[in-house]
Amino acid sequence: MSVASLFSRVVLMLFAIGLLMSSGCSSSKQAAKSTTATSRVTEGYGKALKMYVKGDYSAAVLALEPLLFTSRATALEDDVLFLLAQSYFRSGQYLLAADMFTRLQQQISSTPYARTAQFLLAKSYEKLSPHFELDQQFTRKSIEQYAVYLDLYPMVDSSKIASDVETYKELLKINPGNSAYKQSYATANAQFARVDSLRYAEKAITVLREKLAKNTYFIARQYIQLKKYKAAGIFYDEVIKRYPDTIYVKQAWEGKVDVLIKRKKWFDAQQALDQYLQLFPDKQKEMQGTREKIKQNFKN
Repeated sequence: MSVASLFSRVVLMLFAIGLLMSSGCSSSKQAAKSTTATSRVTEGYGKALKMYVKGDYSAAVLALEPLLFTSRATALEDDVLFLLAQSYFRSGQYLLAADMFTRLQQQISSTPYARTAQFLLAKSYEKLSPHFELDQQFTRKSIEQYAVYLDLYPMVDSSKIASDVETYKELLKINPGNSAYKQSYATANAQFARVDSLRYAEKAITVLREKLAKNTYFIARQYIQLKKYKAAGIFYDEVIKRYPDTIYVKQAWEGKVDVLIKRKKWFDAQQALDQYLQLFPDKQKEMQGTREKIKQNFKN
C-alpha cells in the first residue's frame, strides 16, 4: 500500500463507540473517552508514519509500540501492526518483524496487507537464516513461508502483464491526461511487481534448499573425519532423500558408496553404485575402478 493510501486511511478512519463499563457511567462520557483514545492512536500513527517515510525506523518503532494495545478494535489496528512490522524489518530486527507479521495475519485475516505481510514474513526468516554450518531452523521456516506465499498467490501470466504495462505506457504518451489510462497503467505495474515477488520466492526456496543440503552434507563429512561411517551414511541418505534437486546429491551418492565400501558392505555398495550410475551415466568410466573393487571383494 502506498504512503498516500496509508494517510488516506488515517483521514477516513471511523472509531467505535464503547459499551457502558458499569452502571452510573454515562454513555456520553464513555463515548468521549473512546473519541480521545482514537484521536491519540491517529495522532501517534501519523507521527510514526512520517518517521518511517523519512527512514527513521527506530523512532517509528518507539512511536508505534505504545499503540499496540490502544489501537485494538479501531480502523487503524492493521495499519499500526503492519507499519510496526515494517519498521522492525527495516531496522534489522527480523525476529520481531516476523512475530509482528504473523500477529497481523492472525488478528486481522481480512487485512489488505495480507499478501505483503506473508511475503515479508518469509523474507524476515530468510534474513535470519545463518551460515550453513549452524542450526537451520530459520532456513526451514523461510522455505515454509515462501511456499505458503506461492500457494496463496500463484503465478499469473507475466507476459500479458508486461504487454499491458507497455500498452498503457504508450497510450499515456498519446493522451497523458487520460485518467482511465493512468489507473490501468498503475494497476498493471502493481501486478508486475507481484510477479517479481513470486519469482523472488521461487528463487529463494531454491537457494535455501541448497543451504540445507550443504548443511546435511557437511555433517556427513564431519562424521567421515571422525571415522563414524555408519552415521555419515545416514546423513548422505538424508541429502539423497530430501534434496535430490540440489548440487549436493551427486556428492552424497559418491559418499554413500564410499562409506559402504569402508564398512565392507559389498552387496549394499554394489546396489548403491548401480543406482548412482543410473542417475549419472557419464560417471561410468570414472567409477570403473570402484566397481572392480566391489566385485572382487563381493566374490570373496
